[in-house]
Amino acid sequence: MIAELVSSALGLALYLNTLSADFCYDDSRAIKTNQDLLPETPWTHIFYNDFWGTLLTHSGSHKSYRPLCTLSFRLNHAIGGLNPWSYHLVNVLLHAAVTGLFTSFSKILLGDGYWTFMAGLMFASHPIHTEAVAGIVGRADVGASLFFLLSLLCYMKHCSTRGASARTWGWFLGTGLCAGCSMLWKEQGVTVLAVSAVYDVFVFHRLKMKQILPAIYKRKNLSLFLSISLLTFWGTSLLGARLYWMGNKPPSFSNSDNPAADSDSLLARTLTFFYLPTKNLWLLLCPDTLSFDWSMDAVPLLKTICDWRNLHTVAFYTGLLLLAYYGLKSPSVEGDCNGKFVTNGKQNANGHSCHSEVEYRNSEIKPSFPSKVENGIKNNVSQRTRLPSTENIVVLSLSLLIIPFVPATNLFFYVGFVIAERVLYIPSMGFCLLITVGARALYVKVQKRFLKSLIFYATATLIVFYGLKTAIRNGDWQNEEMLYRSGIKVNPAKAWGNLGNVLKSQSKISEAESAYRNALYYRSNMADMLYNLGLLLQENSRFAEALHYYKLAIGSRPTLASAYLNTGIILMNQGKTEEARRTFLKCSEIPDENLKDPHAHKSSVTSCLYNLGKLYHEQGHYEDALSVYKEAIQKMPRQFAPQSLYNMMGEAYMRLSKLPEAEHWYMESLRSKTDHIPAHLTYGKLLALTGRKSEAEKFFLKAIELDPTKGNCYMHYGQFLLEEARLIEAAEMAKKAAELDSTEFDVVFNAAHMLRQASLNEAAEKYYDLAAKLRPNGWSSARLLAG
Repeated sequence: MIAELVSSALGLALYLNTLSADFCYDDSRAIKTNQDLLPETPWTHIFYNDFWGTLLTHSGSHKSYRPLCTLSFRLNHAIGGLNPWSYHLVNVLLHAAVTGLFTSFSKILLGDGYWTFMAGLMFASHPIHTEAVAGIVGRADVGASLFFLLSLLCYMKHCSTRGASARTWGWFLGTGLCAGCSMLWKEQGVTVLAVSAVYDVFVFHRLKMKQILPAIYKRKNLSLFLSISLLTFWGTSLLGARLYWMGNKPPSFSNSDNPAADSDSLLARTLTFFYLPTKNLWLLLCPDTLSFDWSMDAVPLLKTICDWRNLHTVAFYTGLLLLAYYGLKSPSVEGDCNGKFVTNGKQNANGHSCHSEVEYRNSEIKPSFPSKVENGIKNNVSQRTRLPSTENIVVLSLSLLIIPFVPATNLFFYVGFVIAERVLYIPSMGFCLLITVGARALYVKVQKRFLKSLIFYATATLIVFYGLKTAIRNGDWQNEEMLYRSGIKVNPAKAWGNLGNVLKSQSKISEAESAYRNALYYRSNMADMLYNLGLLLQENSRFAEALHYYKLAIGSRPTLASAYLNTGIILMNQGKTEEARRTFLKCSEIPDENLKDPHAHKSSVTSCLYNLGKLYHEQGHYEDALSVYKEAIQKMPRQFAPQSLYNMMGEAYMRLSKLPEAEHWYMESLRSKTDHIPAHLTYGKLLALTGRKSEAEKFFLKAIELDPTKGNCYMHYGQFLLEEARLIEAAEMAKKAAELDSTEFDVVFNAAHMLRQASLNEAAEKYYDLAAKLRPNGWSSARLLAG
C-alpha cells in the first residue's frame, strides 16, 4: 500500500495550486450557464441532455452524453453554488484516487518494488493531465478513468478466480457495471472491455497471434471464449444503447473544430489523420508545449507527400509495429523457458509458466495464474505470485495506449477537435506503463552497475521534470487571461479572440480591440470574433464600424442571430425603421438546426422579436406588436429573462385599453423578476388610472427604493403627484429627476413643464434652457406643445 499512498499523495500535492483557480474556458458553458445544474431544473433532464445542456437528439448537440459527470457538477452546485474551489477539489481528489488505482494495477503486473513505484509517480506527475485535472470539465476524463480501472481490476479478479470460485461471475458483473459507469462519465470509457479482452488473451493466457485461431478451432479452454464473448456482447449492447439514445445520428461540427475532416482533398485528410496520433504521442513523450485548444490551424494540414512531418508518421507506425511484434511474437523454446523471469528488475525463477509452441498444439491452454486447487485438494506447495513477462506487459501497455485513443482518431467518425490533451488521460496509463517496463528491461539487460544506476536515475529525473512542468502548467489554469496568453503560441487566432473577451470584461477596451484584431489577422473569417469586435465598437458608440463587422460576421455565418439582433438595434436607433424591421424578421426566421449552442440562438431570436415588437409599438401598431410578443413567448428558451417582454405585453394592452390583460402581464413581469423597475412604474400607472391611488403610490415609491439614482423613477412619481394636485411634492420630484438624468431631453423637458405647473417659473426656465441645449432642433415644437 505504500506505493499507492505515496503516488496518490504526489498526485494530490501537485494539483493543490489549482484549488485557487477560477472557472476557465469550457467551464463556463458546462457549469456557469448550464441549466441542468440549477435546482429548479428537474434532475432527470441530465439523462436526456448532452454535457452542455442541449437536448441529446437536437441536431446541434455535440452528442457528448456524460450524465454522471453532469450529475457530479450538479451536486457541486447544490453544495457550493458557483464557488470554483469545491469543483477543483473534487477534480484533485479524483485524480489522486485514479493514481492510487493505477499504481495498484501496475503492482499486479510489475510486482511490489520500485518499478511499480516509478509507474505510479510518473502517472501522478505527467503534465498531459493538467487540462483534465486543472480544467473542471476534464472531470469527465478523470471520472471515466476511475471506473475504467475498477472495471479492469474486476476483470483481472474474474480471470484469476475463473473455474475455482463461484464468485468469479460476481467479479464479471462488476466489470460490466463499472464499464457502463465509465462510459456514462465519458464515451471512451467503454473501451475498457476491449482492453480486458487483450489482458485475458495475451497476458493471463499468454497466447500469441498464431495460437488464437487453432485454439478457437480446437475449442480449447471454453471459459476463456465465454468470457470474451460476454465482453463483446456487453460492449456491443452499451454502444447500441448509446447510439439509440443520441438519436442514431453522429454529431456535426464546424470546419474550424476539425479542419482535416472538412478538407476536400482525400490525400490531405489521410496524411493528416495518420499524423495526428504521432503528434499526440509526442505530447506524451515531451509535453513541453501545451495548449487549451488545438483547433483551427494549430496543426497545419499535411497536403503533400513531401511534407517532412510524414517522416514522423512513418517512424511512429514503424516503432508501433515493432513493439507489437515484440509483444506478440511466438515464444522460443529458449529464453523465458529457462525458468528465469524478471520481477521488478530482478530475475525470478517463479515467473509465469512458459509453454512452447509444441505444448500449445498438444495440450489444453493453461492460464498463467494456476489454480491453487487441484482435484479438490489444496496444493501443499507454496507458490509465489507469478508476474507477466515483459512481452505480456508490452502488449497490455500498447492496448491501454491505443484502444482508448481510437475514438479520437477520426477512424469511425469525425470528432470535434484536432488534438485534445484531456483525451490522453486514459491512454497515458499505457504510456507510463510502457516507459516503466522499457526502463526495467534495459535495467535488467545491462550488466554494469553504472549503467543500471544511469537508467534508474534517468527515469527518476524524468518524473521530477514532469512534476515541475505540471506545477508550472497549473499556473496557466489559474484564470482565463493567463490560460489564453499561454495558448497564443499554439493557436493564436483562438487565443487572441478569447483573450479579447477577458480584456473587455476588465474594461480594457483598447487592449480588447487590439486582441480581436490580432485574432482576425490570423483567421479573418471567424464569425464570433467579427461579432465580438462589432459589439465592442457598438458599446463605444462607433456604430458605423460596428455595422461593418456585423455584416462581415453574418457573411461568414448566416445563422448568427446575435449579429442580426444588434444590427437591427443600431438601425432602429438611427431611425432606419424599415431596414431594422427586415433585419429583425430575417433573424426570427433562422432555424436552430445544426447550431453549436441552440439555447443562445433561441435567446437572440427572442430578443429580435422583442425589439421588433417595440418597433411596432413605437409606430402605434399595437396589435402587430402583441402578435410579435406572443411569438417571442412561444420561442423563448428556459434561460431567457422574460420580465421586459411581459412588461411590454402589458404596455401594448394598456394602449389598446384592455386593462385586465395589461394588469395580468404586469403581474407576470413582477413575478418573473420582483425588482424589475419598469414593471413597477407601468403597473403603478395602471393602478392610478383605475383609481387605486394608494397602491399606485406604493409601487412608485418601491421603484425609487430599488434604484434611487434613476431619474425616470422620480419623473413617473412626480407625474402621479401632479395629477393628484400635490404640486410642491411633484416639483421636488421633477428637480430630482432632472438632476439625475440631466442629459435626457424628455426627463429635463418634463421636469420644466411640471415646475411651471407648480408655478415655479424661475426653476422651470432653467430646465427649459437646458432642454433647448440638449435638442435645439426639436425645442420649438416641444415648447409649443407644452403651451
